[in-house]
Amino acid sequence: MNKSLLLLLALLPAFSFAQKRARDLGIKIGVLPTGTMNAITDVAGVKVGQVTLTEGADIRTGVTAIIPHEGNLFQQKVQAAMYIGNGFGKMTGYSQVEELGTMESPIVLTNTLSVPTAADAIIDWTLGQKGNENVRSVNPVVGETNDSFLNDIRGRHVRKEHVLNALAQAENGPVQEGNVGAGTGTICFNWKGGIGTASRKLPQKLGGYTVGVLVQTNFGGVLKVNGVPVGEELGQYAFKEMLDKSPDGSCMMVLATDAPLDARNLKRLAKRAFMGLAQTGGIASNGSGDFVIAFSTANIVLHDAPERTAPATFLINDATSPFFLAAIESTEEAIINSLLMARTSEGTQGHKVEELPKEKLLDIMRKYGRLK
Repeated sequence: MNKSLLLLLALLPAFSFAQKRARDLGIKIGVLPTGTMNAITDVAGVKVGQVTLTEGADIRTGVTAIIPHEGNLFQQKVQAAMYIGNGFGKMTGYSQVEELGTMESPIVLTNTLSVPTAADAIIDWTLGQKGNENVRSVNPVVGETNDSFLNDIRGRHVRKEHVLNALAQAENGPVQEGNVGAGTGTICFNWKGGIGTASRKLPQKLGGYTVGVLVQTNFGGVLKVNGVPVGEELGQYAFKEMLDKSPDGSCMMVLATDAPLDARNLKRLAKRAFMGLAQTGGIASNGSGDFVIAFSTANIVLHDAPERTAPATFLINDATSPFFLAAIESTEEAIINSLLMARTSEGTQGHKVEELPKEKLLDIMRKYGRLK
């Protein structure tokens, strides 16, 4: 039988009572208010689509696609920047975004060995859009983490049709978290990781803008939840008992905002997302690929500009500090949400990764007086 026919393409069923986001459990991270959905899709126009691949004992992987706006991305590019916290990764598209300060493709997250496949799919998707009949160059942006502990990564089970499916089903609404999409086979702080999201809405006196974050968590360190040393309390953390807990892995962080930030200030914003990762106890180990992609839906850049100059209004440097706080808080909460929404998973070679124990977590949070 054709191998591709054996793959199940299905979203995971509804989460059990135990799978609740941080705020639903009484864990309130930060001081800024969230957006309506507390998700990256709180930024108007941003869409997320996911395809989850789970089959038999070996396939635990998938695709998560983020589309910045509903128009033709190649013809209507977004202001963008990237920041490398630790560069042990295989992300594509970095150099052109760094050079030009714009992004012309969706962002696709997947596993390490599926990056070329995802890039090829983005090229197909872009070339196939109306208005792109004469396009001869595309800069696909693809990020990854290595899910090989739970997933048969060498099988390269992600196909172009899976990426195109994720792009086709992208929506503006709530984002599914945990063992879904590119987070299906990931591990975080030696617990089951996955996809997580969160957002912050600035008050009107600061512009009323939104910052949204989506993460793919697959890294290690010493877990902290809202400042509480949960990893220490549970006795599970990096370098415990003669290095028996590896901190290696990766974290992809995607930031979206509707604020008129230029590429330079978007890069400054991206750096603060890395501070949010640090708040959770991540250490950006030698073998960790920690990348941040930040984009703004304001000030669209036309591919075929009618004039040599383009009018644009950007926030001044002195107005950026609230956004930095929003990025830190959103990234921290998105990472914690990825852990809380993940479920225990068994995968290739009989490997098993437990979910973060919720009852023990809540007991620890009460002990430290950090539960609402």
